[in-house]
Amino acid sequence: MSNEPPPISATSRIVDSRSLRALAHPLRLRILDLLSDHGASTSAKLAERLGENTGTVSWHLRHLAEHGYIEEEEGRGTKRERWWRRKDRNLVLRTRELTTDPETLAAMSVYRHHYLERTFQRAARALAVPPTGDWVGAGNMSDWGDVRMTPDQLRALGNELLEVIRRHTPDPEAPVPAEAQPVLIQFQVLPMLPLPTEESE
Repeated sequence: MSNEPPPISATSRIVDSRSLRALAHPLRLRILDLLSDHGASTSAKLAERLGENTGTVSWHLRHLAEHGYIEEEEGRGTKRERWWRRKDRNLVLRTRELTTDPETLAAMSVYRHHYLERTFQRAARALAVPPTGDWVGAGNMSDWGDVRMTPDQLRALGNELLEVIRRHTPDPEAPVPAEAQPVLIQFQVLPMLPLPTEESE
């Protein structure tokens, strides 16, 4: 998820208010995660992974397809067994352009909560396996919680960090070196605003 910069490839999608409200359902978000992490799947296989009823999963798959988040994989499966795959790899949320009506704000809250949980889970999985060889010391975890910035400064910092990541991300069409392994890249630049209860004290 990214908040401000425009899409940079054909695999990116700008999420508007309507499609955000359609996506912001815990089960739909989990389905999208599974399709992202494990590739195309059927409603029956997804239902087994999620511990859900196949009919329920099928209904949510159709809803995700209706709003363009997933698509049917042509030439695979049968009329009774349809295979679904994720359509856009990168979702771009331009929060300043999204409407501020209560329904959209609630959907944004659901999406952000799920996104935070998924970010933590992926980092935890990465840390669960100790690095060896040249991978020792190659990663980095840092935190700055005492910096003061204006909104424009924070926005500029986030955009510049994204540009750095884009410069270092290999071309997906280029040959992959033999020693290359999947890596996890995460960062957050968030305003540490006081809670409403803190403001009233």
